[in-house]
Amino acid sequence: MSDEAKTAEAPNAVETGGPSAIPAEEINRMTDEIVAALKTVYDPEIPADIYELGLIYKVDIADDRTVTVDMTLTTPNCPSAQELPLMVENAVSSVAGVGPVNVNIVWDPPWDQSRMSDEARATLNMW
Repeated sequence: MSDEAKTAEAPNAVETGGPSAIPAEEINRMTDEIVAALKTVYDPEIPADIYELGLIYKVDIADDRTVTVDMTLTTPNCPSAQELPLMVENAVSSVAGVGPVNVNIVWDPPWDQSRMSDEARATLNMW
């Protein structure tokens, strides 16, 4: 990770890549609001948000406020593969102070049910 970015590896792990041109309190606010925005995005086929499903692998906030999101899908053949990245881009772009948003679909590591939060497991009754 570069010194210019703060990385949040979902869910709940936050790393700081060193000094940033953005004040720490602003980075914290943006991180909290980005996570909240991601929690508004639902896979159209699953009644749980993509953050709690564990589809968000990493969020980087660069010094120029560019946000890069690495995410995956439940399967490579996901019928929502075209729309979900755009939904994520729109949600993150709505956060005050965020610059351009880049969404990358990644397949490593592959998603599996162990990445889901307890909230998602409860919603989907998958204990």
